[in-house]
Amino acid sequence: MSKVEEFEELRPLLFSIAYRILGGVAEAEDAVQETWLRYDGTATRPVSPKAYLSAAVTRISIDVLRSARVRREEYVGPWFPEPLLSDPYQDPERSAELADSLSMAALLLLERLSPLERAVFVLREVFAFGFDEIAAAVGRSEAACRQLLVRARRHMQDGRPRFEADRTERQELATRFFDAMKNGDVAGLRDLLAADAQLVGDSGGKTPRFARPVLGAENVARLLGTVIPLLLSIEAAIEPHEINGQPGAIFRDRDGRILQTMALDIRDNRIQAVRGVSNPDKLSHLGPVGDAWAVNDELKEARRDASGV
Repeated sequence: MSKVEEFEELRPLLFSIAYRILGGVAEAEDAVQETWLRYDGTATRPVSPKAYLSAAVTRISIDVLRSARVRREEYVGPWFPEPLLSDPYQDPERSAELADSLSMAALLLLERLSPLERAVFVLREVFAFGFDEIAAAVGRSEAACRQLLVRARRHMQDGRPRFEADRTERQELATRFFDAMKNGDVAGLRDLLAADAQLVGDSGGKTPRFARPVLGAENVARLLGTVIPLLLSIEAAIEPHEINGQPGAIFRDRDGRILQTMALDIRDNRIQAVRGVSNPDKLSHLGPVGDAWAVNDELKEARRDASGV
């Protein structure tokens, strides 16, 4: 097998590792590309291409994350990971861990960790790498890696999401939720939301957004039950789609361009959080992005028409 073939076979795994460490699609793709350049430039062939490439993409991702932390501190409003529609890496024996670790809730919890803790946690808990492989990847002893994992688990333990409901049950609940949104059924929405549910948007200051998170089932239900029917009245569309391994949707304008993604955090048979990403920089990898400001102006006009003012 040639170097190119070896690398392409492992590319899905490398991207999945980098994305979970970085939380960004473009950054993960860049890390994978840099990994290839290093691999292509090596004079000798490693005994295990998987171990070599996984270590390389991990080290590159750690370096990128350290610089990204500074940018995120200056980010306007809440920061969410870039939405991912599907994970290119599949492992039937670890499908549950892979799906849960990809969720917005899990990725946001990973933000609590240092870059080294995050890398160790991802390699061990998600991909089941051995401590010898992890030590080689992060440049620490196996004993140090075990301590990093202990600290990472401690940070993650209290808030770590557990998705008890199976995929079918979550999808059925999501379908009812989006149907209630489209119909402006405030009572129906309220029944599906947890009492302390929250609606939060990541715009990066580049699209209209809520001034602050919307808290409580009643407030979230009333807002969504009012705004979404107006959005549909100006020919926007809601396309149910899995977002980061969990139920969600893509919102499109009348020309099919993407306005935002919405991901649902479902636990205990209730929707705990609704997270929207509308920052165009985080959506461009999904396709053409619409003009959210123009759509917002149309929404204001539709609201005035509906109120008769």
